[in-house]
Amino acid sequence: MSPARSHHSVYVIELSPAVLRNRKFAGENRGCNPLLPCYYVGMTGLSPEERFQNHKKDYKSSGVAHKYGVRLVPEIYSRFNPMSYRKAVRMEKALAEALRRRGHAVWQR
Repeated sequence: MSPARSHHSVYVIELSPAVLRNRKFAGENRGCNPLLPCYYVGMTGLSPEERFQNHKKDYKSSGVAHKYGVRLVPEIYSRFNPMSYRKAVRMEKALAEALRRRGHAVWQR
């Protein structure tokens, strides 16, 4: 695949434990282990660092990532990047599901 077509990335943001008090987030994460970190999983055509900054600036942001985002967690996602858009769409969902199976509360759309 050409480099121009492989510029998308998945990324993971650690969320503040306060996110568990958000009714919608908690409702989508029943049964999670509240002692484990909570995460936001996304995909982007930007660098994960640029995308995280956009979330924090509330520019094209998820409300959850904007309000509760603490830091990027590259040890979870960096080995997968970069990739095509189609692969990133699939990887975003698969990564979120894998974290949920391990007991983490996850926000992913």
